[in-house]
Amino acid sequence: GVEVGPQPQGVARADVLDKMRKIVKHGLDFIQLFNEGKEFPPCTIEVFKIMEKVDYPRNKNGEIIAIIHPKLQDQDWQPLKNGDPLFLTLDGEVIPYQGNCTVYPTFINEAAYYEKKQAFVKTEKIKLTAKHLRSSVS
Repeated sequence: GVEVGPQPQGVARADVLDKMRKIVKHGLDFIQLFNEGKEFPPCTIEVFKIMEKVDYPRNKNGEIIAIIHPKLQDQDWQPLKNGDPLFLTLDGEVIPYQGNCTVYPTFINEAAYYEKKQAFVKTEKIKLTAKHLRSSVS
């Protein structure tokens, strides 16, 4: 599967559709070249590994008491450091990120995840290295 976003539920955006088409085309091109016996050299790429899902701050009744801070909104995949604004209470109090490492939040304030009690997902940036790749079929 391929998921490209973020975008609101039920909305078809031309720019996101174009990105999805390009990703699928690259995938199909890779499969064709692999099947033709092309050898791919070793490579290293950066990826984001899911660490944990983070819920909104809630009161003892389970009600949300803070929203995503405006400085975090629409900042998917951008570094979030200790002390950066994370949530904003309805009283205007800033709740900062408290962590011992830089993380990369994604799915920030996605409507589809409210019912799942998920304000965003914390990810870490890691590097993956692949050895050369070639089809063994002649």
